[in-house]
Amino acid sequence: MDVFSADWLGICRRIVAEQRRIFAATPSSAERTVYEGVGEGGDRTLAIDRRCEDVVFAELDALAGQGASFVAVSEERGEVVFGGGGEARVVIDPIDGSLNARRTIPSHSLSIALASGPSMAEVEFGFVHDFGADEEFAAHRGEGATLAAEAARVAAVDGKLEVVGLESAEPEWSQPALVALAGKAYRLRVVGSIAITAAYVAAGRFDAMLSLRPCRSVDAAAAQLIVREAGGAVAFGELGLEEAPLDLSVRYPMAAAASPEALETVLAAQCA
Repeated sequence: MDVFSADWLGICRRIVAEQRRIFAATPSSAERTVYEGVGEGGDRTLAIDRRCEDVVFAELDALAGQGASFVAVSEERGEVVFGGGGEARVVIDPIDGSLNARRTIPSHSLSIALASGPSMAEVEFGFVHDFGADEEFAAHRGEGATLAAEAARVAAVDGKLEVVGLESAEPEWSQPALVALAGKAYRLRVVGSIAITAAYVAAGRFDAMLSLRPCRSVDAAAAQLIVREAGGAVAFGELGLEEAPLDLSVRYPMAAAASPEALETVLAAQCA
């Protein structure tokens, strides 16, 4: 079986349904604040992260059982080879916005990307499910982006940015960016999930977004394709799309915007 011929929307929707059951079974912050060591991405692993990742890997095991070959890149397990491996990559963040999920803040997401090679430029399919709003964002390369199966498009931006999303907004990282955005953005929003915030750019809800500290491929791979397919622009610091790897060895800043001009505005703030 060719991994690219699989029904990825169906796979992702089954994963979402199973993860909903996990969240429903652990409704309190105390139940969600149980740790299981450190994941391959370098962060402490929550038991709920591991359980949500297990759901994803059950689907990947089933694909491999049908003859598909690929390499999974996951926040918790790192790189896992299925079948003969090869160039195909499945890039997974089972819970993007783990702090939100742990504190029972609704905005957290499942992020899954399928790529034909090892860079952001080679992502062919992206899927982000926002569990707070129960919304599905998706894109196939060259076919546009969707929100709830309807076409998604970035906002028309003329001059000053109306709404900008910030991620990784620790106070010490935020102050220089806030000063740099003064007079250039009307309002700021902090969602707590890079994947959701970038998807909001794709849906025309935000004019732009930026992560104030470097992120990993698992946070951004799916959403960056959704933004680009919705007509937006993305940047990973000084790395081009072809240079931004999908493995976990490199972290890079992410920014996305409805237009190249809007992207320049938030990049200046990111570098402040």
